[in-house]
This record gives sequence, structure tokens and C-alpha cells, in this order.
Amino acid sequence: MTKKERYAGVIAYFEAQVPIAETELLYNNPFELLVAVILSAQCTDKRVNLTTPSIFAKFPTPQKMAKASFDDMFALIKSISYPSNKSKHLIGMAGLLLSKFGGEVPMTVDELVELPGVGRKTANVITSVIDQQPNMAVDTHVFRVSKRIGLVLQKASTPLAVEKELIKNIPSELVHKAHHWVILHGRYTCLARSPKCETCGLQAYCRYYNTKVLKVKS
Repeated sequence: MTKKERYAGVIAYFEAQVPIAETELLYNNPFELLVAVILSAQCTDKRVNLTTPSIFAKFPTPQKMAKASFDDMFALIKSISYPSNKSKHLIGMAGLLLSKFGGEVPMTVDELVELPGVGRKTANVITSVIDQQPNMAVDTHVFRVSKRIGLVLQKASTPLAVEKELIKNIPSELVHKAHHWVILHGRYTCLARSPKCETCGLQAYCRYYNTKVLKVKS
């Protein structure tokens, strides 16, 4: 199977099975999404969604969050991974939004990564979800699943390498959706330790299934 055929098959499957693909983080505006994505680093979306309502109620705007004390913020997010660092990041992020961006969340990757707690992955999430820009955020699911299926080479050893390969082969108008397709597939089907290969709809296109699973069966 050629790479072009594999991508075509995978994309066709997801377009048919998951026509609406969205983040599972709950938010009402770009600022809330930014807060949620910062909190989601090495933490589940489910845990973040349990935590953010109280944050948004107390600090609904950059203006209010920038004035938050460390202790107040820490108390709200102590159940989240790395609460100390993330408390500092959120307060610092809100402050820089005010001082440099007029209180508005910028919509370019280069500007977003200037904010405390925001790396390339987070910036790609914000710009693709809010503005549907063709940016591919590579988290642990995207990194694992894209290599397992065979969308990218096994030698792609960094998130940036995986990102570039996916961007090169996925139509630009679908990139913002493809990010969610692969994440959700990794979260619920293509699990890290025990992938649900027997019930997966991508068997025909999956490198892992055809070179590992079928080989064991035979």
C-alpha cells in the first residue's frame, strides 16, 4: 500500500464515521479554551472539565485572572497535574495578554508561544480549534497513533517531525479536524498498551494491524 492510498483510506474512514470532530474540553470563548489547554498538559480532559467551572466563575477574564494570587489559583487547580507551575503560568499568561495583546488571545502560533505555559502544541490547538487554521497539535495520542497506523515513519522521533509529515499529507482544509480524529481514535480505540484492533475500522489501512496482528494470527 502506498502512503497516498493509506492517507486516502484513513481520511475517508474518519470523514464517514466522525464527520464532526471537536475538542472534548469545555469552553465558551478563546480565553477559556486557552486556560483549559494549559491545564490539560499531562492531564485528562475529564479532570480539566471538572476543574475549570470554578476557575471561570472566579476568574472569567484576563483582567481578573491577572490579579489572582498564587494561593487562590492553586486552591482551584490542586487536583490538576503540576498545580504549582500551572498556577504561575495562568496568572502570568493573563498578565501578558493584557500588557502585550490588549486582553485578547492572539491567533498566531508565534504570538501564542510567547505566553507562559504555552508551547507549540498548545498554540496549534488554539489556532486550529478557534480559527480552523491548518495546524496539527501533536500530543501523545497523535504521536503514537500516526506512527502505529503508518501515516508517518517510525524514525519520526519528535513531535515536530510527526507534525510536519502529517501536515504535508493531509489536505489543509481537513487538518484542524484530523487533529481531533487521531486524538479521539487514540483515546478510545488505538490505546497505548492494548489497542482494540479487532473492532477498529482502520484494519485495512493500518501498518501495525497488517504487519503485527495478522502475522501473529497466521
